[in-house]
Amino acid sequence: MDSRVSELFGGCCRPGGGPAMGGTLKARGAGGSSGCGGPKGKKKNGRNRGSKANNPPYLPPEAEDGNIEYKLKLVNPSQYRFEHLVTQMKWRLQEGRGEAVYQIGVEDNGLLVGLAEEEMRASLKTLHRMAEKVGADITVLREREVDYDSDVPRKITEVLVRKVPDNQQFLDLRVAVLGNVDSGKSTLLGVLTQGELDNGRGRARLNLFRHLHEIQSGRTSSISFEILGFNSKGEVVNYSDSRTAEEICESSSKMITFIDLAGHHKYLHTTIFGLTSYCPDCALLLVSANTGIAGTTREHLGLALALKVPFFIVVSKVDLCAKTTVERTVRQLERVLKQPGCHKVPMLVTSEDDAVTAAQQFAQSPNVSGESLDLLKVFLNILPPLTNSKEQEELMQQLTEFQVDEIYTVPEVGTVVGGTLSSGICREGDQLVVGPTDDGCFLELRVCSIQRNRSACRVLRAGQAATLALGDFDRALLRKGMVMVSPEMNPTICSVFEAEIVLLFHATTFRRGFQVTVHVGNVRQTAVVEKIHAKDKLRTGEKAVVRFRFLKHPEYLKVGAKLLFREGVTKGIGHVTDVQAIAAGEAQANGF
Repeated sequence: MDSRVSELFGGCCRPGGGPAMGGTLKARGAGGSSGCGGPKGKKKNGRNRGSKANNPPYLPPEAEDGNIEYKLKLVNPSQYRFEHLVTQMKWRLQEGRGEAVYQIGVEDNGLLVGLAEEEMRASLKTLHRMAEKVGADITVLREREVDYDSDVPRKITEVLVRKVPDNQQFLDLRVAVLGNVDSGKSTLLGVLTQGELDNGRGRARLNLFRHLHEIQSGRTSSISFEILGFNSKGEVVNYSDSRTAEEICESSSKMITFIDLAGHHKYLHTTIFGLTSYCPDCALLLVSANTGIAGTTREHLGLALALKVPFFIVVSKVDLCAKTTVERTVRQLERVLKQPGCHKVPMLVTSEDDAVTAAQQFAQSPNVSGESLDLLKVFLNILPPLTNSKEQEELMQQLTEFQVDEIYTVPEVGTVVGGTLSSGICREGDQLVVGPTDDGCFLELRVCSIQRNRSACRVLRAGQAATLALGDFDRALLRKGMVMVSPEMNPTICSVFEAEIVLLFHATTFRRGFQVTVHVGNVRQTAVVEKIHAKDKLRTGEKAVVRFRFLKHPEYLKVGAKLLFREGVTKGIGHVTDVQAIAAGEAQANGF
């Protein structure tokens, strides 16, 4: 972790915010970044026959893994060849967890050759037959002309192939929404998920608020979730044409789950908990055009960088500002993204073609700002999963581990916990153990039912978020930060652990005896610094191995887990390097 990220925390720890939301929400921005969807390859010398502006003569060579496939042409294949192509499509869909992108008119080495109109039409017809064979739909994302020494126009066509995976589990991406207070985060999500523009007085955000004081103040103080679906043809599925979340899930092949986080500095601990506990695939950083980088914007950006959460930037309220004001905000964002602490190359998204390119290349260097609500929808539709099928399969082979983030009591259902399945598979009726309790024990329980995105689900797989009904299990025995694991795991707990940290910001010096709030996954607890190895004190930007001790109760930690700690303006990031395990029931002997 680059210690220069601390520059983002130096002057942004004071509460602040811009003016209240006004006007109609007419345009939003979104984007991704430059880079390419495969490993970099050498350029082909002597084969560049010229290209039109912004159209490179080649792409990186085709990768054997991943969900991107190059095809020069697919004209009248034999039956044997067709079956081979169908098998190949199944592999690409599996790699993309139900999504694949085909580049027609491109050689395997990445050279953009292009096809004449008749050949392209025949190739798309074959591709449609292939998709029908595997139960998928195809959508033409874009066409590009290549300028060769030929009188006949030649084109390259980029096609999205999407299907519901064989296990009927739609592709689900979690997007954390960050940004300063009053930047319009809840309003943007309300517009996306409800399908109607705001009335200029905050009507679009009302359905997202969970508490009366949020409705009265217009400021989010808790974590809420909203969903936006896309069907196999890339069309938006939201509450404008679906009455319930279950209907959205049934109609969608891809689901975006937005995690709406608080923007006010007063609720920073809630925002950090959302980033560390809910394991978002990426983050959307919303910046108001009329205020620019103000209040907690820089700090939220620093948190995303420190936790290595890929992010993209959306500029809001462009309808309230003059063009020069919007341009000034974009230039300000570009300067921040290019500074040493970020070291990103921003890409401005101003067209649908830019949005498609940005989404496909998002995982390599994800930072953009742009304009238009429609472009944001295009970007989210194409946004690929950031974990491949092999990583997903490896997680599913491990023992079950479910992080408890929320606890509810539902009438006629009983105790319900919400969280994320970190590893393994969880089914209805599974017997698990939950803990650690204050005395370090794990208690037996049974999973009565599972709901995912507010609809019933029989099987939960690693990486998915859900709520689990536990029947008449005593809610008083549960707390946030616990884990539910397979009994075979024999989980270990600790009260003392060591971590390699970088002190992102501290006003003076960081010493032994200093108390901080530690965030490790869904764990959030006060800990005291017992020892700083090889040093007496730390200053901003310095690294060290530090030993911490929890003050209240033991926790379940794993070596290698990301760690973030805070206290006032003090911020630090690192990872767990060692845990001093204690046996179940020994916690009281250790002072708890």
